[in-house]
Amino acid sequence: MEEKKLPFTGREKIRFNVPPFTGREYEYVRQAVENQKICGDGEFTKKASHWFEEKTGTAKCLMTTSCTHATELAAILADIKPGDEIIMPSYTFVSTANAFVLRGGVPVFVDIRPDTMNIDEKQIEAAITEKTKAIVPVHYAGVACEMDTIMDIAKRHNLLVIEDAAQGVMASYKGKALGSIGDYGCYSFHETKNYSMGEGGALLIRDREHVERAEIIREKGTDRSKYFRGQVDKYRWQEFGSSYLPSELNVAYLYAQLEMADQINEARLARWNEYYKLLTPLSQAGRIELPVVPEGCVHNAHMFYIKTADEHERQELINYLKERDILAVYHYVPLHSAPAGIKYGRFNGEDVYTTKESERLLRLPMYYGLTAEETAFVADQVKEFYGW
Repeated sequence: MEEKKLPFTGREKIRFNVPPFTGREYEYVRQAVENQKICGDGEFTKKASHWFEEKTGTAKCLMTTSCTHATELAAILADIKPGDEIIMPSYTFVSTANAFVLRGGVPVFVDIRPDTMNIDEKQIEAAITEKTKAIVPVHYAGVACEMDTIMDIAKRHNLLVIEDAAQGVMASYKGKALGSIGDYGCYSFHETKNYSMGEGGALLIRDREHVERAEIIREKGTDRSKYFRGQVDKYRWQEFGSSYLPSELNVAYLYAQLEMADQINEARLARWNEYYKLLTPLSQAGRIELPVVPEGCVHNAHMFYIKTADEHERQELINYLKERDILAVYHYVPLHSAPAGIKYGRFNGEDVYTTKESERLLRLPMYYGLTAEETAFVADQVKEFYGW
């Protein structure tokens, strides 16, 4: 159920993001309360986990309190130890690196591809040392990294692959769901994502032999999950762990959106395609650059971005749009240039594109419920900025 709106007049403020809402969230949260089960792993958590397992083909989906915690859980399962090196792009959110730094790992940043803003798969092998333990591809904007090459490198060097698919729900690479290709995959359901529970995430586990240990670590280091399934008569402390279970209230909110996942995805793709069509003349004239979706990749319209000439022009456009009540934002500051990135990690090779491209990228409003009229208005204002 999509919220009805009055006709757009051009005088309303267009936000950058509005959390997804279908109308069923209230009902499902109420059901969770009436079930008198609002802690973790209740009816809605089981339904959501099964939904992801069916959609992605993964062996197991464990719902978590955030994508950050899903990545931390993956780092524990990967047995990251102090000094282990983990290869990843610098153009990513801090949680990608934090999860491994917490285990004493060293993020080794490599350059990105300028077309997709994803890790440049051609730079990975040169960054591998005897200390390398894993590769962490980040599927930026829901567009897949070049996973065939990455998986081949990992296999030849006996490395784990942990997919940061925070932005990748409902996106795929050569028919495979993002997050289901590597050893582990991490999803986000933050309020800025296509499907949201406010704060939340999920860990996808490809190989069934890792499921039992993952359940134990997620449940404070106990075999409580087996106890609730009737597989043991009492649960005990098995090894170290933490509490990564989200509340049933949060997952109930999310499940209302999962039931309408195709509709939400189609609506976002429609807005994305409209932006692309309306702004193509500017791109053809060389004034801006538009997103690239390589062959074999099916994206999910997580975001729509453009690239300006440079950082100065980007800020001028941000200000221009803000004056017209349109909120457009830039994205990550590359991790290798941040104080913690300098302290805990290192950049391998040359930063040819990471910093330069990050300074040009501008994200336009994109959310479920954005109308065609609002999309056209935003595109018109961008074109007017460039005198089009």
